[in-house]
Amino acid sequence: MTTEVQVRATFDSLSPIDDGVVGSFTVDSAESVARKVDLARGAQRMWSAVPPRARARHLRAWRHEIWSNRAELIDLIHRENGKPADDALLEIVLTLEHIAWAERQAPRLMRSRRVNPGLLLANYSARVHTVALGVVGVIGPWNYPLYAPNSAIGSALAAGNCVVFKPSEYTPAVAARYVRAFHEANPSLPLGILTLVTGYGETGAALCRAGVDKIAFTGSTRTGTAIIAACAETLTPVVVECGGKDPVIVAADADIAAAAEAVAWGAFTNGGQTCVGVERVCVDRSVAAEFTGALVRHARAIRPGSSPSATYGPMTMPAQIDIVRRHLADAEASGGRVLIGGLSSIGERFVGPTVLVDTPENCSAVREETFGPTVTVREVDSIDEAIELSNDHRYALGASVFSREQGNVIAAQLVCGQVTVNSVIAFAGMGSVPMGGVGASGFGRVHGDEGFAEFCRTHSRVTKLFDIPGFELVTLRRKRWVMPLIDRLLGMRHRR
Repeated sequence: MTTEVQVRATFDSLSPIDDGVVGSFTVDSAESVARKVDLARGAQRMWSAVPPRARARHLRAWRHEIWSNRAELIDLIHRENGKPADDALLEIVLTLEHIAWAERQAPRLMRSRRVNPGLLLANYSARVHTVALGVVGVIGPWNYPLYAPNSAIGSALAAGNCVVFKPSEYTPAVAARYVRAFHEANPSLPLGILTLVTGYGETGAALCRAGVDKIAFTGSTRTGTAIIAACAETLTPVVVECGGKDPVIVAADADIAAAAEAVAWGAFTNGGQTCVGVERVCVDRSVAAEFTGALVRHARAIRPGSSPSATYGPMTMPAQIDIVRRHLADAEASGGRVLIGGLSSIGERFVGPTVLVDTPENCSAVREETFGPTVTVREVDSIDEAIELSNDHRYALGASVFSREQGNVIAAQLVCGQVTVNSVIAFAGMGSVPMGGVGASGFGRVHGDEGFAEFCRTHSRVTKLFDIPGFELVTLRRKRWVMPLIDRLLGMRHRR
């Protein structure tokens, strides 16, 4: 009886704009998740047998279906996630560009290759094949409900995997439309290639334990840690992109106007709810006043709200407002000064753009991920100090450097997954550039050749071509003279 109740349990997705019901969804139980993983397992043999170029045609049809229905998706993202229409369209465009990259590159990345068997086994041939893992579980976040999970889903499908997708409980309607578009674009394909499960943390935990061949997760470090622990029970491999506290270094020779404009966008776009968004800045003391003045001017022009003209929307997850409030209170109590925004800018649904200076390095506004429209600015006396402060952090996702002459030299010294020079976050839009974290920001990669490889495994095949009488190594009947001869021959190869 308990199981039946769990299977029928539902929850409502509420709009962060007005708490209106966007849709009702099933809370998938462990039994339901297991059934859907089994369905995916049944479809996977057929899907992986489809040649990469033919799979690409199915992915292309999916892209066309999403694009044809972009107006519906834009409205859905706005209502369920809170993004303004322009930002929703940008998310759709980035999603489709990453699918297109995966479908184009899959034939190259899955091509088998011949390798040298080596001198000792020269009578063999050896090839390395790249094959799909099987069934991949993807657990997505609410801040970019299409783009973030698609970073794994697009590559996983292109590689021949089937995918079971568990979205955030805050954005299931967007996920459901994304999955439905795949089936509407490819009605001849069997069910199970891309499957949706919905619910809360328990549903995600069930997916981790359901026998999938890999889990790809994007979200908080706290949840990522729990997912890694759950997957460890069955040695299920994971790729996790977790929190960020991304720094920006502004050198004395930077284009200050360009740096301020870029930092404003990187810190405040999507209400600061971006894992690779800008949260802290180290600026050379000689240009600090000019930079902060320009940054504040940009912040003054920002208008949060739910109207079409709003710069960014509400906080998608209500509890995030409490985190922002705690960080700002800690910063002010620790001696930080608010140049714009601050505690007084926090409303019931919206947080105003906030710029903090003189904030101590040990307060939560600097040490923890805020995930809101706030940025701390610290003056430094040298680039070495800026690099040291940037690297002195448990989070190491992305970073940015602004300098006319030293950009790449500085970037090379930053410990993180990716760096943008004289811009911010640009790597996220490039299908060819791998993205991922270091330390508490996670491990593994999405995007690029390295991200594609996360959803494949190698399958090595060696074939004996002919016998070498008396010189066979793989035998119990090896001639006595073989090893002395090898010792003499290889001695010339390996000796000092």
